[in-house]
Amino acid sequence: MQKFKDILETLDDASHVKKIQLFDKEKNLISTIESKPGTLGSIRVYHHLWKTFGMIDINAAIEGVDLYSEHAENAQDNPGRHPNIDILMNVIENEEVLSVKIIK
Repeated sequence: MQKFKDILETLDDASHVKKIQLFDKEKNLISTIESKPGTLGSIRVYHHLWKTFGMIDINAAIEGVDLYSEHAENAQDNPGRHPNIDILMNVIENEEVLSVKIIK
């Protein structure tokens, strides 16, 4: 299995992103991922998913969980420890679609 840090190197730069907001189908804000130490990897993953899919649907969520690599297994074993992965797992489980707003 490829390591998360190695996967991140293959994704586009997202240093211009200040935060990413995720909205449910009713346009309610469900999460904000701020660009700060500890979430920079999530910013790159979610930015990649937005560029690739334009939203977070089940296909984007499956790819996102794969991108998180070893952290996805840890998130599955420890709900709440990795909230940005939990969001993707919830999308898969509930077949939700989230819209994405990138704030530069």
